[in-house]
Amino acid sequence: MLQYTRRAAFTLVEILIVVVILGILAAMVVPQLTNAAQDAASTSTFSELQKIRRHISMYRSRNSDRLPVVEEDDGAWGALIGVDHLLSAPVNAWVGGENSRVIVFGDAPDTEYHRDYGWIFDPVSGEVWAGGFDENDQPFAR
Repeated sequence: MLQYTRRAAFTLVEILIVVVILGILAAMVVPQLTNAAQDAASTSTFSELQKIRRHISMYRSRNSDRLPVVEEDDGAWGALIGVDHLLSAPVNAWVGGENSRVIVFGDAPDTEYHRDYGWIFDPVSGEVWAGGFDENDQPFAR
């Protein structure tokens, strides 16, 4: 006489139900993660902007109200990069990509989103703005 032993296991239907539930949960979470990534890029860029402004102000107060020599280039903040100020060139995460450290000269903030440069520096006034941000330091929609 053959004796069958029954093993405890999941059926195919039970596994499919779990997969469907996980798919539904993933569909709900993915858009929230996208928003979280954009919020992080915006917040990071604003933080870097505030840091640059503080260090320019510090530089001016230590150097008889003179501005640091900044060049239109990929992260060429001159004397602001070093032990006394910024350890490395700031990154504009909102612009992102290879142009996130690029500095251009200008006398006003951006009027729309772009990916051409990360920072706008006014060599006359010492003002600095983040690329892709408006006059109120708010990011333009991507």
